Amino acid sequence: MAKQDTSVGRAWYAIHTYAGYENAVARNLKQRIESLGLTDKIFNVVVPTERTIKIKGGRRVEEEEKVYPGYVLVDMIVDDQSWYVVRNTPRVTGFVGSGVNPVPLKQEEVDVLLGRMAQTEGSVKHAIDLSAGDAVLIVDGPFKDLDGKVGEVDESRGKVKVLVAMFGRETPVELDFLQVKRI
Repeated sequence: MAKQDTSVGRAWYAIHTYAGYENAVARNLKQRIESLGLTDKIFNVVVPTERTIKIKGGRRVEEEEKVYPGYVLVDMIVDDQSWYVVRNTPRVTGFVGSGVNPVPLKQEEVDVLLGRMAQTEGSVKHAIDLSAGDAVLIVDGPFKDLDGKVGEVDESRGKVKVLVAMFGRETPVELDFLQVKRI
């Protein structure tokens, strides 16, 4: 008797959960998969997150932020039993799809999402709420208390180029995004 190929019909699906309960749903679903012996049908449960840097209380804070709040991704083979287990997990409102039929995610979308989650420490995304043309006040450094206009924003490095009026002309100054505040 030949071994059954479990990869046939295997795909990633998005399930909708109550907001704020994504991690609890993932934990609960993993426990249910183990206890019901469905590891051959449900392979992985992921809450899509990425690391960002934000300002809280004037300090730089690194946080895990959910990419899609209210959603959990499940790598599985959909049949009546696996569908029932996922669908009836507490705080799961349903699969993303048409009616009761779950629609698998495109593999490219999943690869991009998992790639974002696998970022290293050096590539943390900075949550910079500024864009080119915004008026800002420099609040720290040698140009403190000068105002200027944002020339460009580099989110990957957490830097902002500000055009400051010095000696009768605009001079670009590169600053950390913590050194400026929108006016």
